[in-house]
Amino acid sequence: MAHLSQHDLSAFAANRPPKASHASLPAHPKALFIVNPTAGAGARAFEGQLKRHLSPAALQYEVAFTATSGDGERIAAQARDGGYDIVVAVGGDGTVNEVARSLLHDERTALAIVPTGSGNGVARHLGIPLGLSAALKMLNRPSVTRMDVGRINGHPFFCTAGLGFDAHVSKRFAGSKWRGLLTYARIALQEYKGFKSKPIRLHLGDRSIDHNCYVLAFANAAQYGNNAFIAPLADVADGLLDLCLIDEMPIRRALRVAYGLTVGDLPQSRAATYYKASQIRVRAEEPIGFHVDGDYMGEANTFDVSISPLALRVCV
Repeated sequence: MAHLSQHDLSAFAANRPPKASHASLPAHPKALFIVNPTAGAGARAFEGQLKRHLSPAALQYEVAFTATSGDGERIAAQARDGGYDIVVAVGGDGTVNEVARSLLHDERTALAIVPTGSGNGVARHLGIPLGLSAALKMLNRPSVTRMDVGRINGHPFFCTAGLGFDAHVSKRFAGSKWRGLLTYARIALQEYKGFKSKPIRLHLGDRSIDHNCYVLAFANAAQYGNNAFIAPLADVADGLLDLCLIDEMPIRRALRVAYGLTVGDLPQSRAATYYKASQIRVRAEEPIGFHVDGDYMGEANTFDVSISPLALRVCV
């Protein structure tokens, strides 16, 4: 566990994908694309893109489409047990989370991502192209590496999890019929004045710290998505989570936080406090809402948060 003080902006280079290892794939790997059609990937259009950009000599593939929540996890488990070498999550961070849950600690099947969501935080951190054609072409010559996986109250997360305001906004965002960054920003502005911080006790190893919590983010990757860098020094292969704590959010601090998220210098500001840790416990007197990779999960008074080093094989 370590507390992050001022850092030179050159440390922003920590926001980089893990180095690809020499973990081998078969010469002609077998892949299953799991597509969330509500995340910008229509069935006919997507299958046409596969034929256009994937080489039959490089990859054997099949396609499955999700219909309801939980389908991604179920289909990925079937693919893993069926001997597929790669399972490709086609969607946003929520789809990635569902699919990747079934591949944890598996020594054969690797996750790949074709980002078609609104935030795409995991894909951005891993350096996966955001354009559909470029992301698909990458799979003609995939390299495999490993990344860490976080857990909060038993729920795996691959990008970020958090308590407080960001979870509150995620809850409101889930109930909106409109998606995208502008909708998220509009909801955040609407909810800002009415949201209040809550007292928490943060346990980091043998150290306990009392704070107010407006936002407490647990970052495996550097950003929420859309290049909003909540923890620009985070590294998905260092065996640690980066914690970003904001205790209160008066207007001047809110403006500084918004600027820091955009340019990636929030650790250099005085608007947030940062820690690094592998095991965290949070206790709150009042229930606090929490999210996992942008999906609102509910409320709790106690949160156990940890990191599983290099628990997921991933194509980059």
